[in-house]
Amino acid sequence: MIRTQISLTETEYAAAKQEAARLGISLAELLRRSLRTMIPADESRPWMRYAGMVESGDPDSSRNIDSVVYGQKS
Repeated sequence: MIRTQISLTETEYAAAKQEAARLGISLAELLRRSLRTMIPADESRPWMRYAGMVESGDPDSSRNIDSVVYGQKS
């Protein structure tokens, strides 16, 4: 992952933080999701448009991605 820095007005920042909190995600994830809606999908990998967009209802799901994607180990 590449780190980047952006500048937001106080109003934009507050609104983005509030929306991220409402969705139960980080500000960074909110911004990534927003960008994905604007950037065309790679035609050779159209499924990538949905990468990272699965909602499990578990706010810690990113820490347990294998169980979210593949299910619990039996």
